[in-house]
This record gives sequence, structure tokens and C-alpha cells, in this order.
Amino acid sequence: MSTTADHVEHADHDHGDHGDHAPEAHAHEHKPDSYYVKIALILAAITALETSTYWVDFGAFFLPTLLILMAIKFVMVASLFMHLRGDSKIFSYLFYSGLILAIGVYVAFLATFRFFAST
Repeated sequence: MSTTADHVEHADHDHGDHGDHAPEAHAHEHKPDSYYVKIALILAAITALETSTYWVDFGAFFLPTLLILMAIKFVMVASLFMHLRGDSKIFSYLFYSGLILAIGVYVAFLATFRFFAST
């Protein structure tokens, strides 16, 4: 039978000590709270711009403005809050190709219903 001390020592050995490199590997992920507050304020300003399209007439620039603002917010959230900036490039490729695909499908959907045609 093993003692509790043997079990704890064995458990530590199984999970391993990450050594000195662990804090360096995750150093880019731990930003100060003020950084995230600034990003949240920028996202709030972009959202305010998006909602202003209800009251301000953007004319023909209405849809492109909304699509561009949406894309900016998506990239900011994905790269900053989801930490894609520090991850493997394959994750960035998957997220951003999904964004491009979504915009393409949405524009094709609107074109099907002649949304862009002036009446």
C-alpha cells in the first residue's frame, strides 16, 4: 500500500512541473485591467456608431459602414479577448476565413433579394 505522501509525490511527477518557461509562455495573456477597459470602450464606441445608423442617414454607405464596423469588432474581439494574436496561425485563419465567408453569404443573400437595386 502506498502512503498519502507517496501518492502526492507521484501526482506531482505525473502532472509535471512546468519549469521556468511557463510564466514566459503565458506572459502575453495577462494584460492589466486598464487594457481591457480601453478595448471595451473602443467596442462601445463602435457599437454606438452602428446604432447611430437608425437616426443618421448614411445613404448608400449604410450597409458597407455596418459591414466594416462589424468586421472591425469581430477582429478586435477574436484577436484581443480570445488571444488569437498569440495563438497558432491556423486558428486565425479559421476565424477570419469564417468572417469572410459570413460576409460573402450575407451580401449574396441581400443581392438575391435585390437589396442593392435602387427603386
